[in-house]
Amino acid sequence: MHTKVTPKDFFLWAGAMIALYSSVFAFISLLFSYINYAYPDPLAYYGIDPFSYGMRFAMATMIVMVPVAVILFRFIRRDIQKDSAKEDLWVRRWALVLTIFIAGLAVVGDLIALINYFLGGDVTTRFVLKVAVLLLVAGAVFLHFLADLRGYWVQNPGRAKLVGYGAGVLVLATIIAGFFIMGSPSQVRLYRFDSQKVSDLQNIQWQVINYWQQKESLPESLEQLEDPISGWTAPKDPQTGAAYTYKRNSPLDFALCATFNAETSKTEQSIAHPTMYGVEGENWKHGVGEVCFDRSIDPDRYPPYTKVQR
Repeated sequence: MHTKVTPKDFFLWAGAMIALYSSVFAFISLLFSYINYAYPDPLAYYGIDPFSYGMRFAMATMIVMVPVAVILFRFIRRDIQKDSAKEDLWVRRWALVLTIFIAGLAVVGDLIALINYFLGGDVTTRFVLKVAVLLLVAGAVFLHFLADLRGYWVQNPGRAKLVGYGAGVLVLATIIAGFFIMGSPSQVRLYRFDSQKVSDLQNIQWQVINYWQQKESLPESLEQLEDPISGWTAPKDPQTGAAYTYKRNSPLDFALCATFNAETSKTEQSIAHPTMYGVEGENWKHGVGEVCFDRSIDPDRYPPYTKVQR
């Protein structure tokens, strides 16, 4: 006679599986982010994620979902210890077999991808490390739940605890490593301020160039650029609320200044700002503190609109 599955049993297993899958996927994603950071791809258009969005989301997922998975599986194991018949619940068998199936598919797909890239000559250190991570994680999940399906962990609770502690230490170390790479939350916010300042200066620069093309002279101040019809007003430093510094150095030369919190290499390592203003990302590299960007208008590259219309 089969033990009846109660709503408690069903939702415990459903919640445990959701927490487990979320944790595993986040763990793999986090390790992939570390690999991307250590081995940046020169062919990647956007380069390294300057604010670690993916890394932060993976860390947040693990911080929440790993404890949830641990707690739910603890409840499940306590129920099994109280009533050994719950080992034969259909929801338990389906959850374990499904997990083993998915992990097995991941291992097979991983090996196929490795061979495919190898035959194509595209095997790089970055790719090999990602394959190794996926293979090890999926393999560990496969073996762990295969043993669980066969009742190994119930028969050896001491080893089950040892494996659990080891997994906990590994997860904790992986999360802590992320803070050394992306910095503290307060540091990330400072980096985002710096990026916004560069974007604002690009915006102002385009307005200055447009002003010169219209009037064939540089504005004396940023206030001259403000246009009530288009609604454009000069942006201000998002961190301090102060106006950016604009200097007219000659009829064709000007400078834009802002105060930065960190060097470009730390905030926007290989990211390129939008080029809609005709400016490449490397033109905006900066150090710490006040930095001025000297610009010179080339009349041949940016001819006055009167000459263009002719």
